[in-house]
Amino acid sequence: MSDFKSDIPERIAVMRQNEALTKPGLDFLRASAVAEYSYNYHWMDRPIIQYPQDIVAMQELIWEIKPDLIVEMGIAHGGSLIFSASMLALMDMEEAIQEGKTLDPAKSKRKVLGVDVDIRAHNRAAIDAHSMRSRIEMIEGSSIDPEIIARVQEFAKDYSRILVCLDSNHTHDHVRAELEAYAPLTSVGSYCVVFDTLIEDMAEDTYPDRPWGKGDNPKTAVWDYLKSHPEFEIDKDIPDKLQITVAHDGFLKRVS
Repeated sequence: MSDFKSDIPERIAVMRQNEALTKPGLDFLRASAVAEYSYNYHWMDRPIIQYPQDIVAMQELIWEIKPDLIVEMGIAHGGSLIFSASMLALMDMEEAIQEGKTLDPAKSKRKVLGVDVDIRAHNRAAIDAHSMRSRIEMIEGSSIDPEIIARVQEFAKDYSRILVCLDSNHTHDHVRAELEAYAPLTSVGSYCVVFDTLIEDMAEDTYPDRPWGKGDNPKTAVWDYLKSHPEFEIDKDIPDKLQITVAHDGFLKRVS
């Protein structure tokens, strides 16, 4: 296992130089975005609206970081909340086994906090009825509303190891404001993951009915944010390993 993991960086370095691999990957992303490819997947029976590769990448990050709080902007159908909660449940189970203790989910401190401007009634009902519900908290409101920001910051103050995911409104200004508000919650060594940076790499006419597009999207917000925030660095190894990902330049590691 040690050799297997230690060989990964070398494989990634070779892959990123392999145009026969990288170009078809980008071509697939462009075609699959139009085809709504990411709408085909569920996690524990809730639509997750993510590429399978990104789901695997998040699993690896969560298992490595072992956060006690995951903060997510954007809820939609709740699949990502359920996914994150299930990963926290697995960590609790592993720790209980290692310590020889009985697992009591009700006593777990680990939580997922989701924020969405509109938590629709049928989605809330499905999340409320889910077996992972005890690990999930939700706030309804705009993620860049000062009152909502204050509520999230208040909730997060009792946690020391925090992972942040931004996946709501994808305009530059909105994501830039989210980064200012929530990236600082990220603990050192953890990540602020900004989804849908791929918008910058799509064709000009890919999103005719959306307020975002080339030059106005999560990737441009990330680039602008990093100009004044050296405490974060883009981890390029993750997307270069995945090839198929919506988050090139979106895996921001807090290094200080």
